[in-house]
Amino acid sequence: MVGFGEAKALLRLATGNAHAEFMDGQWEAIDAIANERQRVLLVQRTGWGKSMVYFLSTRLLRDAGAGTTLIISPLLALMRNQIAAAERLGLSAATINSTNPDDWQAIMQLVRADEVDLLLISPERLENQTFLDECLLPIADRIEFVVIDEAHCISDWGHDFRPSYRRINRLLRQLPENIAVLATTATANDRVVDDVLEQLGDDTVLQRGPLMRQSIALQTLNLPDRASRMAWLVQALPEIDGSGIIYTSTIRDATSLTAWLQGRGIVAEAYYGSLGQGDATVREGLEEQLLNNEIKVLVSTNALGMGFDKPDLSFVIHFQAPQSIVHYYQQVGRAGRGISDAFGILMSGEEDDEINRYFINGAYPRERDMDAVIDQLEEADNGLSVTELLETVNMRQGQLEKVLKLLAVREPPTVLKEGSRWYRTANPIADDRDHVQNVAALRVAEWEKVQEYTASDTCLMEFLGNELDDPAAAACGQCEVCVGAPRIDIQLDPHIVRAALRFIKRSEVPIEPRKQWKSGAFPTYGWQGNIPAALRNEKGRALGIWRDSGWGPLIEEGKDAGHFSDELVEACVEMLARWEPDPAPTWVTCVPSLRSPGLVPDFTQRLAEALGLSFRPAIVKVQETKRQRKMMNAWQQAHNLDGAFDAVEDEVEEGPVLLVDDVIDSGWSMTVAGALLREAGSGPVFPLALALASANNAG
Repeated sequence: MVGFGEAKALLRLATGNAHAEFMDGQWEAIDAIANERQRVLLVQRTGWGKSMVYFLSTRLLRDAGAGTTLIISPLLALMRNQIAAAERLGLSAATINSTNPDDWQAIMQLVRADEVDLLLISPERLENQTFLDECLLPIADRIEFVVIDEAHCISDWGHDFRPSYRRINRLLRQLPENIAVLATTATANDRVVDDVLEQLGDDTVLQRGPLMRQSIALQTLNLPDRASRMAWLVQALPEIDGSGIIYTSTIRDATSLTAWLQGRGIVAEAYYGSLGQGDATVREGLEEQLLNNEIKVLVSTNALGMGFDKPDLSFVIHFQAPQSIVHYYQQVGRAGRGISDAFGILMSGEEDDEINRYFINGAYPRERDMDAVIDQLEEADNGLSVTELLETVNMRQGQLEKVLKLLAVREPPTVLKEGSRWYRTANPIADDRDHVQNVAALRVAEWEKVQEYTASDTCLMEFLGNELDDPAAAACGQCEVCVGAPRIDIQLDPHIVRAALRFIKRSEVPIEPRKQWKSGAFPTYGWQGNIPAALRNEKGRALGIWRDSGWGPLIEEGKDAGHFSDELVEACVEMLARWEPDPAPTWVTCVPSLRSPGLVPDFTQRLAEALGLSFRPAIVKVQETKRQRKMMNAWQQAHNLDGAFDAVEDEVEEGPVLLVDDVIDSGWSMTVAGALLREAGSGPVFPLALALASANNAG
């Protein structure tokens, strides 16, 4: 039996603090695992020290002769600062993930040789049957403690459901019955707790602590337009001591807001999952800068979230409202973990509802999408790959992969994966339509609660606690409601607001050229493989994003009225002056439409006159197509345009050309029109658009 004193000595070693004491509940959790070998669901607030529980438990179990601890976590790239604490305890850790397959066998050998204390994997590894059969199950007898980090991901009622987590239950059934299991989360309400307990088994013990965070002073700020929020940040950030995080809903907002802050003398950096083309070391470098207070603020999407631990983080500001209260609690909980005074500011804006409705609609696949996938797999004797399915079902790749995972984790599974191919099983199809509808309704209700929070006249921290079913929820005495005044009180400077609006209107968006044809999508044109440089568009520009707060209102007004204003013509002329495409275009043409035949040509002619260039109707649309925005993946978008356009050779000039469209949905219309122009003898093609349909089209 492990004693309290022994465990506390290890705590002080791990923290490097000779006077460290356990948080309320930490020793009880360690005792249940290390001494009782129980299954425990641990629900504790952010910053409480859940990782310390499983690191200390591992050390104690290993000292008693136990085998390896298996940690299942979605946060492998964000656990570096926690692993440092484990290393102070003399724990050796190894990671198996998609980036190091060549190391898997060597790591397995180390586990068999009892030289690995902590083995970290992502839940997605559990989808790979080869990994299970060749790596994990052969060492199952060496695993004596399983940690399920961020356990709310198990529940599809939860805000961050990951279908891969459902496979954990199957894994536990294949491991020895007497192993200890610890599932941890900070963001589980009663509904999610009950679901996770059911998944883990009847003998699971619930240990739950209070979720209130007295160190964070909360405030809400309703500033509908982006320019006002940008100005507020410029004025407020110098007034806040220390460093922090600003969360944005899109990559576009993260990069644009960062540029604005940098231009106003604030040391800021943008952070998002695909930064550095997915190179994790780029993100790691930014995390280190924030940890070391070398930058004032990291402007991030939700890519920086669970697993990042900076005890002295002074503030978390949301530039837009998040999807749910539990999302917000999790992110704002990064602040004030090791300091007594921190700020959590939630801004709300006019774009919030549209952004969150988009995320809500994509949170759970539609029944017809699931039926479509099942139908296609039933007709395929040899199964289908994801690429092949995308050619037959009209849905985004991410949504298709979610459908496949959900169907695979059903009991019994509806589909299964072998290698890279998916197959329909002989199992009957479970009727879970009522459950899906209930989850969808819950997502809408969660967003409505966020809107309630932004207008709350009761304690903001208590509001969060009540939504998380915290029995200890009570007035905090720290938020703006409790003190009766804004915690950060800024009077907007109209000069800075106008500067922000000018910045937005000059923040044009690059249009990246596509470099590869979708296989089999263009049988009429005969295009395959890489797009040759001789047919490829140059990098283009758009004035902004559809419905953004810069040119968005004027663009939308023009679309509705059937006529774009001369102000937009002038804006494009100014953008071209900043852009300076090289070689400079000598003529102008446009992408035609059969639905609104005069709208874009009229605008393009006026733009050509303003530039002193000739306008030539060099592209014609010869067949009607479905709307590109209704095409959900790149193959469908590309194939929808096969044979849709022709080049009018007599209208094509030899020089560089400006190819104009109003709103770009997929980029394929520009790609096809540009290739036809080059085939007809034009010079380099420079795409120009008034707006991209979303920030996701920004390349």
